[in-house]
Amino acid sequence: MTPLDDLLLLRAFVCIADCGNISAVARSMKLPQPTLSRRLKLLEDHCGVVLVRRDTHRMHLTEAGERLLEDARAMLSLADEAQQRLHEDQTGLKGHLRLFATIDGGQFTISRLIARFLKANPGVTAELAYSNRPARMIEDGCDAGVVVGEITDDSVIAKPAGKVVRYLVASPGVVAERPAVKKPADLEAWPWITLSGAQFGNSREVVLTAPKKDSETIKVSPVMMSEGVTSIREVLRAGLGIAVLPDWLVREDLVSGKLRRVLPLWNAPPLPIHVIYNSQRVQPARVRAFVAFAATYMTTEMHTAD
Repeated sequence: MTPLDDLLLLRAFVCIADCGNISAVARSMKLPQPTLSRRLKLLEDHCGVVLVRRDTHRMHLTEAGERLLEDARAMLSLADEAQQRLHEDQTGLKGHLRLFATIDGGQFTISRLIARFLKANPGVTAELAYSNRPARMIEDGCDAGVVVGEITDDSVIAKPAGKVVRYLVASPGVVAERPAVKKPADLEAWPWITLSGAQFGNSREVVLTAPKKDSETIKVSPVMMSEGVTSIREVLRAGLGIAVLPDWLVREDLVSGKLRRVLPLWNAPPLPIHVIYNSQRVQPARVRAFVAFAATYMTTEMHTAD
């Protein structure tokens, strides 16, 4: 048997390291003190090194003990998570989800997604944070997130979840006061509002594509940039200029006439959607279930004709 084969020995060692006192650990684990001491000695014998130095007042880890402690914590955490997943699979999903989403989608589509998931799994609770910087949210302990834009961080797992269709829109007043637009280049001198953030592309150029045509790139000098598409929609409604916005956000405005499509045959390249989660952890059942649910929901919700 290797020193890492017996989780009971490792659990006793971690408790001793945390407490520094065998008597106190024995009481908390409801074990006789000699039994706990024998487990520590057995672990040291298996390892072939001294793990704990004892003096009259307290116990201290050796250098080897410090190294083993980190690995022991990781192994026990995985064992506990495995036990939890087995329990969840048998009793239904339970527990708390820490979720995040990109700023605008989180307030609309993602909130509806979470509501449906929680209604289908009444044993689960959730909290939602907003951020356009997904890697930082995972580092801060979030379980999963739904994000729009390119994912460049390989420390997370990104599950594809559809695409956001985008096109040019402006208010009827802005369109009426300018010459008729026949090609993308005619829009270069218009007042532009653009989306900032590296994952969304260059905020000082607009790429457009159309069926059976080469893509075209417009160089623009924005009168305003924003991290959120909702704020861009509001300034477009106020007649500030033109912008590329997602279909899901402006559908109702197009029907009501508050906004109009400009060059309706031309679209901006769609932005990918991903459900992301930590690549370094084995996920509890509730997280795995949410990731699968979110990917299916977003793919369906964002489907629309180009």
